Amino acid sequence: MSTTAIDVPARAASPIEGDLTLHDLPDRDLDEHELRSLASYLAGRPDLWQHHLAFDDDNRVYVSLHRDTHVDVWLLCWTPENDTGFHDHDISSGAVAVVSGTLVEHNLAVGDETIETFVEGGRVFSFGPDHIHRLTCAESGSVSVHAYSPPLWRMGQYAVGADGRLRRQSVSYADELRPID
Repeated sequence: MSTTAIDVPARAASPIEGDLTLHDLPDRDLDEHELRSLASYLAGRPDLWQHHLAFDDDNRVYVSLHRDTHVDVWLLCWTPENDTGFHDHDISSGAVAVVSGTLVEHNLAVGDETIETFVEGGRVFSFGPDHIHRLTCAESGSVSVHAYSPPLWRMGQYAVGADGRLRRQSVSYADELRPID
């Protein structure tokens, strides 16, 4: 199967547009459209997060911007050396708004090459809880805003063993995601 025929969330990235603020959040979990709107709105409000900007090749910089019963929002700062490794978000849906720079979403494809999608600054994409991906950065100084609902508690980290078997390791949402192998 050709990877050009496969739909992945990052390939549906759209321009950052959104008006859902932290003050207007409904008292329930958000759907993917609402997560895109919230991540987009916050990406366009650097006054709320620019004081957290920092970049480190050894440890990706990430800061919690908001957490309540229904939603979790993070600011991530990237260098090309940063790599989340393949992971899922357990039961949470998510949205990624790339503020500046370029992120690369990698998707596993059984029997085919890994699918890479470049998401440039000014674009946002969302995904459901069944989505497995890996994020890396294509240029220094990339910045992204991530929104999850329900809030992250656990995530799964994936690795392919030397024998070709895929394995999952459960990690806390507060741990830095990195390749486990």
